Amino acid sequence: MEAKRIYRYVPSFSGAYGTGWNTMADNFFRLLLVVLVLAVISSPFFGSNAKYEFEPGDFKNIPFEMDDFFKFGALGVAAAFMGLIALLYFFLLVPVFKYGAKMMFVQAARKITPEFDMLISGFRKNYLNIVLANLLLTALIGIGMVFLFVPGIILACRLAFTPYLVMDKNLDPIRAAEESWRLTRGHGWTIFLMGLVAFFIYIAGFICLFVGVLISDMWIKSSFATLYHSVLIEKGLWQAEAVPVEDAGVSGETQSPAE
Repeated sequence: MEAKRIYRYVPSFSGAYGTGWNTMADNFFRLLLVVLVLAVISSPFFGSNAKYEFEPGDFKNIPFEMDDFFKFGALGVAAAFMGLIALLYFFLLVPVFKYGAKMMFVQAARKITPEFDMLISGFRKNYLNIVLANLLLTALIGIGMVFLFVPGIILACRLAFTPYLVMDKNLDPIRAAEESWRLTRGHGWTIFLMGLVAFFIYIAGFICLFVGVLISDMWIKSSFATLYHSVLIEKGLWQAEAVPVEDAGVSGETQSPAE
């Protein structure tokens, strides 16, 4: 009989990536399908960004008529409309799938079978909180990156748990951001180091072509979900059950919400 994996919920770099790997291995095909869905959802406009470059002399000898100006104007309006559609798509639709996927990785980290229904659950409940939280994070981190690069990194690290809290605890965007800031106190460097290493994991995945990228993405998402769950346990917001004597030396394998 195959030995049952024991998850170590330690809010550290090695604890998150170690247990994240076990999480990915135990739910490989389900999580693989999740990252494939995210890839499809996030990429419909990537192949249509054709670039047209004109030189000043391109139109020098072309006899324009009044109708031509209307045609170019119509093309400009169409391009602006497509840009608006893309903007709405990425801010009103994509976040729902991304936040749902994050919660599926949290379920996997808790040794709960990830539910595919979670991917679209945000459309039925919590939709406004998801959209507003995504806008809030994009604005705060973007402003931090534009004006001073370091504050942007700090904000990205300290607000990293906001999407999980919106989905897991049903918090509104402001409360989720405030709670994320509180929970990540003392773990900012861990999150930064995990993000830095994640960059090189993705590079290694690209070297291994398409399959490698998918595995890298699954591992990183599993690791950050594990870190979030480990911090909840550390803060007493999720109660770990006792581990049998023969499994001593590791953290509890099954948890339940703290009363």
